[in-house]
Amino acid sequence: MRIYIGQINPTIGALQANAELIRRAYDDGVKAGADVVMVPELAVTGYPPRDLLDREVFIRAALEVRDSLAAMTGDVPLVFGCIRRNESWCGKPLHNSALVARNGKIILQQDKSLLPTYDVFDELRYFEPGRSVGTVEIAGCRAGIAICEDFWFDDEILGTKLYCRNPVDELARQGAEVILNISASPFDAGKRVARYELFAQIARRYGIPLVYVNQVGGNDELLFDGSSIVIDRQGHTIFCSPAFQEDRMLVDLEGTPCESALALAEDEEIGLALILGLRDYIRKCGFRDVVVGLSGGIDSAVTAALAVEALGPGHVTGIAMPSQFSSEGSVEDARALASNLGIAFHVVPIQPLYTPFEKAFQGLFGDTKFDTANENVQARIRGNILMAWSNRTGAMVVSTGNKSELAVGYCTLYGDMAGGLAVLGDVYKTMVYRVARWLNRTSAVIPEASITKPPSAELRPDQTDQDSLPPYETLDEILKLYIEEWMEIDEIAAKGFDRELVARILKLVDSNEFKRRQAAPTLRVSNKAFGNGRQMPIAQRWRREPARDVR
Repeated sequence: MRIYIGQINPTIGALQANAELIRRAYDDGVKAGADVVMVPELAVTGYPPRDLLDREVFIRAALEVRDSLAAMTGDVPLVFGCIRRNESWCGKPLHNSALVARNGKIILQQDKSLLPTYDVFDELRYFEPGRSVGTVEIAGCRAGIAICEDFWFDDEILGTKLYCRNPVDELARQGAEVILNISASPFDAGKRVARYELFAQIARRYGIPLVYVNQVGGNDELLFDGSSIVIDRQGHTIFCSPAFQEDRMLVDLEGTPCESALALAEDEEIGLALILGLRDYIRKCGFRDVVVGLSGGIDSAVTAALAVEALGPGHVTGIAMPSQFSSEGSVEDARALASNLGIAFHVVPIQPLYTPFEKAFQGLFGDTKFDTANENVQARIRGNILMAWSNRTGAMVVSTGNKSELAVGYCTLYGDMAGGLAVLGDVYKTMVYRVARWLNRTSAVIPEASITKPPSAELRPDQTDQDSLPPYETLDEILKLYIEEWMEIDEIAAKGFDRELVARILKLVDSNEFKRRQAAPTLRVSNKAFGNGRQMPIAQRWRREPARDVR
């Protein structure tokens, strides 16, 4: 069997544009001599369509596109993803379906059996799960059809059994000789390896080749890496699409084993994901340009460098906004970065704007005290300048804060948190440094001083981040154990950390949920990002201290 892999980049809601991507993949596959053409899960609507599925006008339009795609098929089957109505008298109104179309007709409608409802997924909100599986003959071969999560049932590898059904087992019992899976599987660091290991084990267990076609691109905070793969019955990879880019390829199911495309280091993998996510967020939201506040520090430098990789230097502007507390070196580092990147650069000193605030505070509070209010107003002045540039030019402000800062609230609402997207919002500070080194892999676009100098918000004299935070190497490890591993104080302390420090850090994380709820969307690169995948209440009274006797 010769399979044409259509690893395409759909846009949510762009029904006609998505249909054109599918048509192009189908035409190219037919011309290449394919026996079947495959494109990803919900390729017609884009994934995830979320509450667009509550709009009847959208559902009707999607179904019309579905029917037009089926009508244009010839002898070569097309396997594509779209919604379909639930024809039962009960249950959710829609199914997430894989449709097999041939000679102008839909010959198989396979509904997704396993609907994820955890982390960023909420498919049971919209879809009724499929109750049965089926096979179809393609090129003289009995093919089973599955959708994304239908492969993620294996408790032997996953360590937990989320579902009572096993769609692959059901297809194998029906005599499937190959299983075709269309997917929209979001990226997080390390997931590509986990996918391949899981799929290889499934192929070996059932002695059935697996074909997996994944969507690529960014949709809001979710990034999709592609990395479509074909695995033979022995569990060997015989084809793997490149990660983070569209790809179309004819693959022979009888091909020979090849190297899996797993050679990306974690910093490179995250860097490429962020570039793709930023590019798609800008393009799919209708922007062309971005503006970044350049402090001379590592976070703004990495953000600007990623923006140039994503959009090109002509679409990025940097603005330095020094105060009386900014070092001369910080301004020069920002200027050097802008020169290295070839972007437009402006300097707007904020002391003339800050001085009236200082006088107003003296009249309001009746003293000359310098505290957090004075620090934060500087960040808010800078946010106003960036938003003014955005209003005047139409460029989107990209905020520069990282996950470590968001976690403990080391950021200013309506100040440095202002922006349409937080590119580094799911990247710990220590990884920011690693991504910086990766960005400098061919030439030093990020000045060495921005990488090596102690990080500082420069909101008061001689300030450094470590005045109020532990070293980032320590902070990040504690945060990972708490946020991503769900460990508690004693468990984390048992890893070698001071218990009082751990308790203080966890309290900071818990008490700053209100800030994160107001933050710009982040690009998800970990398995537990702030945003849709971590739904914590703001107004709540859970505390770790022992309960007191209230009698």
